[in-house]
Amino acid sequence: MAARSKARTRALDILFEADQRGLNAETLLDERLGDSESRAANNPYTADLVRGVVGRWNDINAALTDYSQGWTLERMPAVDRAILRLGAWEVLWNDEIPDGVAISEAVALATDLSTDESPAFVNGLLARIAEVKATIV
Repeated sequence: MAARSKARTRALDILFEADQRGLNAETLLDERLGDSESRAANNPYTADLVRGVVGRWNDINAALTDYSQGWTLERMPAVDRAILRLGAWEVLWNDEIPDGVAISEAVALATDLSTDESPAFVNGLLARIAEVKATIV
């Protein structure tokens, strides 16, 4: 598995855990980075992802809410919310990652970790956000 794919998985773990525990994801990240064992497992891109998502939290949630047809954020499975937040941040605010790669990586996470319907949902929503990217950023 590529380093950035591993970083996405670790960032997803942090975002998901923070959501489930009602914590700020950046605070949880800082706790993990303070632990030498956890710090060794996280590459710098994990921190970039988590901090990027937290820094654009309201914008990301607004985009997901605006373009997910018939689904509120609260109604989405928690793992899908975390995957979509990661993917949306990469599509909208990380110019180093091509949109297609960000979407493909998010779909792969959904395939591995969520329901049978989730990959298509994640793909469709992130593809739509990529289409309208210029109106969001």
